[in-house]
Amino acid sequence: MSASAQLSALAEQVRRLDRDRFGTVLFAPPERREDLFALYAFNSEVSRIRELVHEPLLGRIRLQWWRDTLDEARSGGKPAHPTAVVLGEAALRHSLSAEPFEQLLAARERDMEAEPPKDATELLAYVEGAAGALNVIALEILGIRDPEPLSAARSVGIAWGLTGLLRAVPFHAGAGRSYLPTDLLAERGLVSGDVLAGRRSPGLSGVAEVLADMARRHLAEARRRTVPRAALPGLLTATLAESYLRALAKSGFDLFEGTWSTPRPQPLRLGWAVARGRF
Repeated sequence: MSASAQLSALAEQVRRLDRDRFGTVLFAPPERREDLFALYAFNSEVSRIRELVHEPLLGRIRLQWWRDTLDEARSGGKPAHPTAVVLGEAALRHSLSAEPFEQLLAARERDMEAEPPKDATELLAYVEGAAGALNVIALEILGIRDPEPLSAARSVGIAWGLTGLLRAVPFHAGAGRSYLPTDLLAERGLVSGDVLAGRRSPGLSGVAEVLADMARRHLAEARRRTVPRAALPGLLTATLAESYLRALAKSGFDLFEGTWSTPRPQPLRLGWAVARGRF
């Protein structure tokens, strides 16, 4: 039997849509993996809503549907959506906090807006909600509730979110969207239209370098925290972010150079990080 044939439907969905996080789940205890797959499958679904709707209002309706569905599942109901059923069971089993779910869904409301973030503060708030809150839920599934590792989780999420947005610049540009702060672009004589047009320039590379440095600072902040080994599977995107950021630097911070951002299996890199008790 092939490896993929042994995967649950949720695991296969994550493997297909979020290969990086799929790899991190394989280092979690077996009894926690399906709950993590449910979480990351849910994240894949809400993060893709803007791609699947023609009108922002329809996206907001879909996000509200997820709020209502998760509330139903956490209350012991059995919603029709299979991901929500498993995630709801996980929420009850692990007593998952409701607040990070709401933070994540509130951040995804930002996807429905046409305007890019006006500055780095606005961008950081978005990635902390979208990716930092997700990491907090992952650590709760892993049984981690202490403030230090949860703070590390948010910092790793910010770094991973920034890295992901840099990787996605060509995709977002093709869809007529940009997440690069307008003030950073303006400092270099650029506007969002330059990004949407896919125009390479030293100025755009400079913006990428600023955001990459910001991601690295958040990785460093996370690594200053005291984190138990049990939390590592929820923080391994830090190792992957570092790898992508290194590749971006080698490309000269060229956001439209396609090879640096391509997902690649990295089990040895992740395994070595876990073996050293690091992320």
